[in-house]
Amino acid sequence: MNPYIQSLRLRTLPLSVSGIILGTGLAGWSHWLTFALAMCTTLCLQILSNLCNELGDAQKGTDTDQKGREAYGLQSGTITEKEIKTMIWLFISLCVLFGIGLIYSAFGSLWSYQSLGFMGLGLLAIVGAITYTLGKHSYGYIGLGDLGVFVFFGLVSTLGAYYLQTQTMTREVVCLGVAIGLPCVGVLNLNNIRDMAHDIAHGKRTFASLLGPIGGRVYQTLLLAGCLGIFIMYGRYWVLCVLPVWVWHLCYVWTHREKLDKQMPVLMITTLLVAVLALI
Repeated sequence: MNPYIQSLRLRTLPLSVSGIILGTGLAGWSHWLTFALAMCTTLCLQILSNLCNELGDAQKGTDTDQKGREAYGLQSGTITEKEIKTMIWLFISLCVLFGIGLIYSAFGSLWSYQSLGFMGLGLLAIVGAITYTLGKHSYGYIGLGDLGVFVFFGLVSTLGAYYLQTQTMTREVVCLGVAIGLPCVGVLNLNNIRDMAHDIAHGKRTFASLLGPIGGRVYQTLLLAGCLGIFIMYGRYWVLCVLPVWVWHLCYVWTHREKLDKQMPVLMITTLLVAVLALI
C-alpha cells in the first residue's frame, strides 16, 4: 500500500462519521449540503488526528518494535517526519476550509453568536486532534484519551450535527450522543488493551493500562452494554442486530491476549451500523 495512504489509516474513518450520521438522521436530513460539509470536516479531523498520533508516538518512541499491529509509514521508514508534518498542515487547512463552509451553510453568516460558537468548537476539535499524542503535554499519555474520544466522537459529533440541521436540542439527542460515544471509546480501549505492555514500558499511561488487563476487558464489556442499553431505553430496538457480533467480539477479547488488531475493523463498522440501525 502507498505509505501516504497507509498513514491516513482509512479503516478508522467509519467510526468518525457515526455521530454525524446519527445526529443528521435524528434531525430528519433537512439540509444535505450541511450534512456533506459536516462529513468532510469530521473525516479531515479524523485523518488529522491519525497523522498527529503517528508523529507523536514516533517522536516519543512508543511505536517502535510493536507486535500485533500494522506498522505505518513513519514507523516503517517509508515516509519522513518532514513529509508527515506537511500532510498535517494540509489537513489542518482542509479542516478550516470545510469547517467555515459548514458554518456558513448552517447559519448563513460567519458572525452570528452561533457561528462564532461553532468556530470555537472547531478550533477546539483541531487542537484536540493535534494534542492527543503530539507535544510534551499530550492528553493521550495521561489517561485522558478515552474522555477526548467520548466528547468529540460522541457528544460533539452527534449533538453538533443535529444542531447544525435544526438549531435546537433535545434530551433524547444528548442521550443518544452519549450512547454512540461509548463504542467509539471501545475502539480506543481495544487499541490500548492490545498495546498495554508496550505503552507502560514507554511511559504512556492510558486508561486501559490504569485498569489492567482484566479491568480493561470489564470496561470494554460495560461500554458496549451501555451503548445498547441507552438505545433500547429510547425504543431503538433495531440496534440489537449487532448484539451477536458484539457478543462474539467480547468473547474474543476475553479469550485472546494477542491478535486483537483484527477486532478493530469489526467494532468500527458495527458502531457505524448501530448509528444507521438507530434511525430505522
